[in-house]
This record gives sequence, C-alpha cells and structure tokens, in this order.
Amino acid sequence: MNTLIKGLTVAATLTATTASAGGVIKFGHDNKTDPFENPAHACTAVFSNIVTADTNGSVTVEVFGSNQLGSAAEHVQQVRDGIIQATLTSTGALASYYPRIDVLNLPFAFNGNASTYEVFDGPFGKELAADIEAELGDVVVLGFPDTGGFFAVTNSKRPIANLEDFEGIRIRTMTLPSHQKIMQSLGAEAYPLSWGEVYSGLQTGVIDGQMNPVPIISFANFAEVQEHLTLTNHLFSPYTFMINRAFYEGLSEAEQATLHTAAENCVTASRGLSRVIEASDRGLGGLMDKIKVTALTAEQRAAMAAAAQPAFEAHVAENMDARAGELLAKFKEQVAAANASAYLD
Repeated sequence: MNTLIKGLTVAATLTATTASAGGVIKFGHDNKTDPFENPAHACTAVFSNIVTADTNGSVTVEVFGSNQLGSAAEHVQQVRDGIIQATLTSTGALASYYPRIDVLNLPFAFNGNASTYEVFDGPFGKELAADIEAELGDVVVLGFPDTGGFFAVTNSKRPIANLEDFEGIRIRTMTLPSHQKIMQSLGAEAYPLSWGEVYSGLQTGVIDGQMNPVPIISFANFAEVQEHLTLTNHLFSPYTFMINRAFYEGLSEAEQATLHTAAENCVTASRGLSRVIEASDRGLGGLMDKIKVTALTAEQRAAMAAAAQPAFEAHVAENMDARAGELLAKFKEQVAAANASAYLD
C-alpha cells in the first residue's frame, strides 16, 4: 500500500509538472524580420504575441528570422531534433523530408485566394497535416500560412501571354523536379538555382526569368533586372507551420489550445498582409510603374493548364508513391469544390 501511495504521489507530481511545464519556443524562418513587410514574420509576430499573453508568460516565443539559425531545410531538421521548436517551411524545403508535399504543386489549380483558404483550412488540410505528422513522427502541424499569394512569372526577353511565348526563355525554379516539369511543359527552359543566386543570375543573364509571388518579386527588387511580369497564378505553395512534438506534448492542454488559437491567427495574419501587399504600392501597384504587367485571359490560362497539368500528374504517377496519388486525387476534388463555391455561400 505504501508503495502504491508513493507511486501515485510521483505520478501526480509529474502530471502537475507537465501541466505547468511551459517553456520557450525558438522559432526559425528564412524571411525578413519585419511584420509589416513580410507575411511569414507577420505570422510569427501574431503567434508570439498571443502565446505569450494568453499563457500569462508560461510559454514565450523567440523568433529568429533571416536565416539566423540556418536555411529553411535546416530549420526542419532542427525542429525534428528539438534544437528549435517551430518553423514555417516552404514546399521546397519540406520536400526532402516529406516528398508528398509536392502534390500541392498541381499547376493552375485554384481560381482565387478564397479557394486556397477553403482547401487548406478544410478536410484536405487536416488530412495533409495528419499525413506529415505520421511520416515524420516528431512534429505537429499547426497550419498552412500564406507565402505571399499566387506565383507570377517575370522575364527579360518578351511579354508572355500565350504558350508559345515561353519558348526559349530560361526560367529559374526551385530544385523541385515538379517545378521543372511544369516550366518545361509550358515550353520554357527550367533552370534550378538557389535563392541567393537569383538576382545576380537575372542581372548577368544566366537566367532570363523566375517565378514567385508578387510580394517576393517586389521585395527582391527583381524589377531592376526584369522587364516583363505575367500574372500566371499557376502555383500556390503555402508554408507548413510545424512544431516539435516532444515540446508540444510537454505542454498542458490549455497551453496546447492556446498554441492552436495563436496558429490560426498567425495563418490569418499571413493571408491578410499578403493581400494588402499585393494591392499596395509595395506589390503590384508599385511594380506596374517599373515593369510591364500582363494579365492572362481565362482562355490563355486554360491553354497553359491543359499543357501543364497532365505533365505534372504524370510526374506524380511515375515518381511518387501510391499515397501521394491518393492525396493528389483528394486535393483535386477539394480544389474543384472550393473553386465552384461562392463567397459566403
């Protein structure tokens, strides 16, 4: 009986310790540390504020932006190892740990920003998060923040409005094979290049163009070395917000709930700032005075989709596992439903 009582006492003590464990979340990302200029840092700033305030300081957040702790891919490994506790990772950085994230690169999928919110906040987002957690085992996914919006294409050779306009233009892509397949299917030459070399590559003519969301094109000053911008809206690649599982499970239920609330607000902040930047003189409004902008008609975009989507789906079928195929099918289903729904319907 004495042994039993002692055991229960120790268990109660451990439970109490866990319930008030708290701790410091070291949060690494690779973006500029200004919440008014960058969607990623706006996300982390909101997350930090809510977590610290709503836990009465039992959990605090230290944000390390601008690659202070390493590259985006290194941040993922650091979260898994518990060196840092949280990160926002791009699809490119996550792909080496979780190749199925590539299914999100279905080109020309969404017809607007509202559709992306519906898909990543809905059943597909929950299934994707669960699959990432199951495959990695040592992280918890808290959401899918906005990286800046839909991808556009810039180049220094000619306006791009039709498929044939891509011919012979060397476009920088991430090191993702799917991105290369998409550009090749459109008729361009895909040229993988690290982010740090993009500006100089455009400046020296090593590459003719690149693809990124409008805010990134603006902040990277690509208009200084590019003449044309096409609003292709061909890709939407959110961040994956992940936290170390051991740290998360060491928090009390109330602290965990606060993290989820803070993460939801973080995602909302990233989306809101992305839309504001796109519409302001720091986004498309400012770029239109520096670079020739081309918007595609529905017919032009449909023609590009008809060329790119089959090539992408063939890439998934040939190079990824059956589970990736299942996720892609569910992604397409949810995207179609989101595209067909009306705002506030």
